[in-house]
Amino acid sequence: MKKFSGHKENWGEFVDVKINAPILLEKEIKIKRRGKVWISGVCDPYQPVEAKKKLTRRCLEILIQNNWPMSIQTKSELILRDIDLIRSGQDVEVGLTITTGDDKVRQFFEPKVTPIAERVTVLEQLHNAGIKTFAMIAPLLPGAEKLVTILNGRVGYIIIDKMNYHYSDWVYRKFGLSSAKSRFFMTQLCKELATGFQKQGLNCQILFE
Repeated sequence: MKKFSGHKENWGEFVDVKINAPILLEKEIKIKRRGKVWISGVCDPYQPVEAKKKLTRRCLEILIQNNWPMSIQTKSELILRDIDLIRSGQDVEVGLTITTGDDKVRQFFEPKVTPIAERVTVLEQLHNAGIKTFAMIAPLLPGAEKLVTILNGRVGYIIIDKMNYHYSDWVYRKFGLSSAKSRFFMTQLCKELATGFQKQGLNCQILFE
């Protein structure tokens, strides 16, 4: 995204607000074939600026009014603001990205992101409200094995994927976790997670071999 925006700042240190997103969506939804919308595959739809701008909420309103199915994915507790709206949709699911069950590891890779315990609480509240929930364990980080216990009874299914980008290499090196970036480590951890979740009767979608 950075190469298209012209930003000089590092990734994660800038945000462009697409203030016309609801207007464009209202136009597009009238001409596009109905299909499931993923919110969002590139940037978190509940970044801090959303608390003020409410662009995500307005887009959700448009999609729900037109009965479009949605899969919302975030790391933020701000999504609870829209729980009333989400419950009104006919085919809406919500996933929380949780990469590890170890908050110390989370601070290495995601220092500015909502702590694990808070994200799990969000999942639990959504799940208890009757909303279909899932956990996205991606990228797979050390300590993820703890999630088998942590997520029990809070999600409907699991998605797992490995680390797919090299920009994080320096983090692994800095904190002595280089071995955890190997394909062998991630494959073994993935098998452990899949076995644990399957014992709970949860469908586990693995996005790598």
